[in-house]
Amino acid sequence: MKPIVAIVGRPNVGKSTLFNRLVGGRPAIVEDTPGVTRDRLYRDCTWQEHEFILIDTGGIEFNNAGQFSEKIKRQAELAIEEAAVIIFVVDAKSGITVDDEEAAQLLRRSGKPVVVAVNKLDNFNHAANIYDFYSLGLGEPVGVSAIHGMNTGDLLDAVVALFPEYESEDYEPDTIKLAVIGRPNVGKSSLVNKILGTERVIVSPIAGTTRDAIDSVFAQDGQQYVIIDTAGMRRRGKVNEPTERYSVDRALKAVDRSDVVLMVIDAVEGVTEQDKKVVGYAHEAGKGILLVINKWDLLEKDDKTMNQFDKKLKEELTFLDYALTLYVSALSGQRVDKILPLVKFIAEQQTFRISTARFNEVLEEAVLYNPPPTYKGKRVKILYGTQVGVKPPKFVIFANIPEGIHFSYERYLINQIRKNFGFAGTPIWVMIRQREKEANE
Repeated sequence: MKPIVAIVGRPNVGKSTLFNRLVGGRPAIVEDTPGVTRDRLYRDCTWQEHEFILIDTGGIEFNNAGQFSEKIKRQAELAIEEAAVIIFVVDAKSGITVDDEEAAQLLRRSGKPVVVAVNKLDNFNHAANIYDFYSLGLGEPVGVSAIHGMNTGDLLDAVVALFPEYESEDYEPDTIKLAVIGRPNVGKSSLVNKILGTERVIVSPIAGTTRDAIDSVFAQDGQQYVIIDTAGMRRRGKVNEPTERYSVDRALKAVDRSDVVLMVIDAVEGVTEQDKKVVGYAHEAGKGILLVINKWDLLEKDDKTMNQFDKKLKEELTFLDYALTLYVSALSGQRVDKILPLVKFIAEQQTFRISTARFNEVLEEAVLYNPPPTYKGKRVKILYGTQVGVKPPKFVIFANIPEGIHFSYERYLINQIRKNFGFAGTPIWVMIRQREKEANE
């Protein structure tokens, strides 16, 4: 995981303004009214080649009995718990307040590294009053002006200097990374436990039990795997609890780390809009995909049930016509033993390479059988192509008029690639380019 940096402080000291300044844009609501930010807001941030996650929190008030004060304080405490470094924002104009002192005590008790950002210091020629904030007992304060962006570089230098040593993933190069994703309570953790043959993950009937992405490394038949169990993913618009919202972000990052994604679908409920959005993220990320239909034992079935379900899947998930499908029961273990062989097969398909000569033979035959339509009265010619990458398989095809290649024709070419070479379980990326010689003519 990237280091997490939490911005905390009492209301109206400029936390959200600083957050927006550091991440760029205006993702946090900024108003000159205390308590505007209630939930935590997470964004990726980069400084001097250091990548981290920045959290904006609601203002901490210790002596306010308002409706949201206690909840906001709790959200700030949760942010402090998961942070590697904390930016404690105070107001240079109002000086140290009772709430500042209370918050400083909370931060000292946390034992986390803290950088004190003295905000609203618009005149750096008269910065002597920042030294009053030494009395908070949290080290050397850094004067900043969030609204003007002044001295934020020095602030970030102080923050990244406190990051813990990054530990890279120490996996063998041929390790297959498998992310298990899906909506809450579809049986992901039970499935992981059945694959591993041990209670590695907490299993509960309460939706949303798994908060973090949990890695389990193991080997089978000479192949090493890393299986990543993630929190249940709901649509972002339906995620209200901030802890769960961050679980979604971590689940998406687990997809980013993976080679193959196990998309778990509830056989009883079928495919939902949430499922489409969740697996759509994996599809757009170019991951290998295995659709695992869990709880298959709970359905009343006849000899047509599986074919009917297959048909419904194709209708609901038209963009996943390449995905493989497996019907299982995590509870009974039915067909669970077929998961890893299919995962290995998909991983092999993801890394399969085609020689340029063989690829152009297929490309020439495809164009001969079905030439591209003309474009603005001009003949569109496919010149040649080559594979340029894997995970997913990537191809560049050169044409005299790239803009003349319609999406539907590009789809036709992808289908011809699949027909001749397979690539089951993985998306194929095709890029249409203009040959450099023709582009200069």
